[in-house]
Amino acid sequence: MGTQDAQESNQQANVSGTGRRALLGAAMFGATGSVLGLSGTARAAEPRTGGGHDGGHGGGLKSLPVPTIIGHRGASGYRPEHTFGSYQLALDLGADIVEAGDLVPTKDGHLVCRHEPEIGGTTDVADHPEFAARRTTKVLDGIPTTGWFTEDFTLAELKRLRAIERIPANRPHNTLYNGRWQIPTFEEVLKWQDEQTRKRGKQVWIYPETKHPTYFRKLGLGLEERVAKLLHKHGKDKKNSPVILQSFEPGSIQRLNKLVDNPLVVLLSSADSRPWDFVEAGDPRTVADLVTRAGLREIAGYAQGIGPTLDLVIPKDAAGNLTTPTTLVKDAHAVGLILHPYTMRNENPFLPANFRRGSDADAYGDVFGAYRTYFATGIDGVFTDNADTGLLARADFVNG
Repeated sequence: MGTQDAQESNQQANVSGTGRRALLGAAMFGATGSVLGLSGTARAAEPRTGGGHDGGHGGGLKSLPVPTIIGHRGASGYRPEHTFGSYQLALDLGADIVEAGDLVPTKDGHLVCRHEPEIGGTTDVADHPEFAARRTTKVLDGIPTTGWFTEDFTLAELKRLRAIERIPANRPHNTLYNGRWQIPTFEEVLKWQDEQTRKRGKQVWIYPETKHPTYFRKLGLGLEERVAKLLHKHGKDKKNSPVILQSFEPGSIQRLNKLVDNPLVVLLSSADSRPWDFVEAGDPRTVADLVTRAGLREIAGYAQGIGPTLDLVIPKDAAGNLTTPTTLVKDAHAVGLILHPYTMRNENPFLPANFRRGSDADAYGDVFGAYRTYFATGIDGVFTDNADTGLLARADFVNG
């Protein structure tokens, strides 16, 4: 997920300098739920399900701890995102679910895991002279975007690339791992999920997202059918399957609802934004309309949850400080929807202003205070780049 990356770039520009704290060591010293005996301690509440897909039998959504800690693109606070290094570390740190991955297609129709179809910022493609001519400008959901795009490469060509850190100004330590991992395919992720489930003796969950589905459908590279085909092939298209599907386009979730029985989540960006499928269809509604009681009831007719930006749960004032929570949690729960907001990150620029500590772009702020404030709203889980921090925050909240 991540339509907020433009906002992230602005935040990075506003908080400069270096000096990451030694807190990174927490990840390296095994500060995980399992190590600390926290697994299973956070079952104080159960997530709700909606849309007629009962997730409570044979595992399903109700088997997950609450608040659920979701490894955002893996453990992207510590490794380049959407790599098996990032996914693996997220599990090692104790994440309940791994967001593996953001799904985009190749020229020859394979699904791969990249934050965006433009891969100039997440791979070393710029260092490959044989691909220099592929650099181009496209209009992606109404925004001119220049770079290299997955749909212009075959899978074999993409496998020649290696992943790099997307936000090195905030995560200079992650650049140590640049060039180590390939771009994973969705099918490789599904096989990895099974392998990890066997090795760890407990079910591993994943949370893939369809990226820009309207854009790709117009290119003849529809995502939903490809996702459904792979899930069916691997026996993971059932209502209790450990695969939650998400998208910023409600139409993509509605399409998936007809193809598979997996738990489904509609992602929601800023209140004044419009899902791109709405723009293409001439639907004037904004996210603000979708988070009304009527809008949430409609979503509950085909999905089990929503993934709102954290600002929809607690807005910020002009200075970037948290204000009063909205009624979104209560209203969503009233119609049977779970809420998995995004994204908690440890670094100063990504935290509300009143939880920042100093001004260094790669320094950690009072992220535990921020978690405590968001958890108090009753959310069912949260996406985080730092699963170990999220687990400690959950333990504080549940046991405090």
